[in-house]
Amino acid sequence: MTKQFEFDPQFVISDEQSLRGLFHATHPLAAQKCLGFLDKHAQAFIRRSPFLCIGTQNMDQRADVSPRGDPVGFVRILDAHTLAIPDRPGNNRLDTLSNIIANPNVGLLFIIPGFDDTLRVNGRASLVTDPRILESMSIEGRTPKLAIVVQVSEVFLHCAKAFRRSHLWDPSHFQDRSEMPSLSKIVLDQTTGAPTDESEMRKLDEELEADYKTSMY
Repeated sequence: MTKQFEFDPQFVISDEQSLRGLFHATHPLAAQKCLGFLDKHAQAFIRRSPFLCIGTQNMDQRADVSPRGDPVGFVRILDAHTLAIPDRPGNNRLDTLSNIIANPNVGLLFIIPGFDDTLRVNGRASLVTDPRILESMSIEGRTPKLAIVVQVSEVFLHCAKAFRRSHLWDPSHFQDRSEMPSLSKIVLDQTTGAPTDESEMRKLDEELEADYKTSMY
């Protein structure tokens, strides 16, 4: 194992005043754009979005970010202050859900394919099994076990700079997935060891793809 990188403590920013001193003052519009509810534009953005990332933190302040995706409009807007996110089958690590029980504060980032701007929503989450909510989220006859219901406290649109710098939606910048090992091989390399026989590894990859088709919902 290589030696861990060490940085010089004199270059660490550790207080708000030092941080603010590195940057220009916040633009008035950037300071004012933060709302405490979902206005018509935020709601329209959420209804178009098929994907979000949810940031959580446990009681030990260990942070986690998890993706959530479904057909367009999968997040239900219960009212101008409340969202409901279906919890679909995953790997059952339950990192996000466990963190919410320990610390209900969450951050959401809504993304729309082709849009360079994003929507940020912060609030407090609860894990809810109310049938009235869950039944409206059924897909292919399968109802989620629970929903993440978020009481919204902050809402604002985030500018396009990060997406434009990354060329995220530009096909000319897309990378070839085959240049890296498959997910199955990477996980096996990191754990029990991947088989050296290519046909055996290909079979495991095919089994994962078959599992996707039957376990998405």
